[in-house]
Amino acid sequence: MARSKEFDPDAALQSALELFWRRGYEATSMSDLVEHLGIGRASLYATYGNKRDLYLKALDRYGEQRNPRLLRELSRPGPALPAVRAVVRRFAAEAADDGLRGTGCFVTNTAAELAPHDDAMARRVELSWEHVETLLHSALVRALEQGELPGDRDPRALARMLLVLLQGLRVVGKASADTARVRDAAEQALRLLD
Repeated sequence: MARSKEFDPDAALQSALELFWRRGYEATSMSDLVEHLGIGRASLYATYGNKRDLYLKALDRYGEQRNPRLLRELSRPGPALPAVRAVVRRFAAEAADDGLRGTGCFVTNTAAELAPHDDAMARRVELSWEHVETLLHSALVRALEQGELPGDRDPRALARMLLVLLQGLRVVGKASADTARVRDAAEQALRLLD
């Protein structure tokens, strides 16, 4: 008869995500994971596979948690441009938040640490960025169609610029205590939507 798990795999995955997000992949050892999750090494391997497999699952979980919020924010009925502005300002506020400083964005962290030499990580980063870009593009197309955005603006190019801005805000916010830097950058970028 198989033994039942003595831990909650979902809660353990969330805990692993938080540890990887704070420390990064290389700085997190299997011993760190065993200690942080409070489960045995054999159970960890049996449930998630190796450290890389667990990291990939954590990265997927991060997207599952973040993407629905962004979708809700950018697909509400009515004017689209205020929603785009609100998302950019939210990212800037989160990047400037003292409580979040040092963590950045899990996808951005993965892009910097692992994507250059790990194809599976690079694919997940690219899929995440494509998702964000698509949501921004759709909102900007709606804004153009509703007359909120000047007719000479390219929604695809603007969506790409905003994606790069959002990722940059996360990087700068992670390393800098100068909150004006991220807020000013966001406001300057938003002027391109006028």
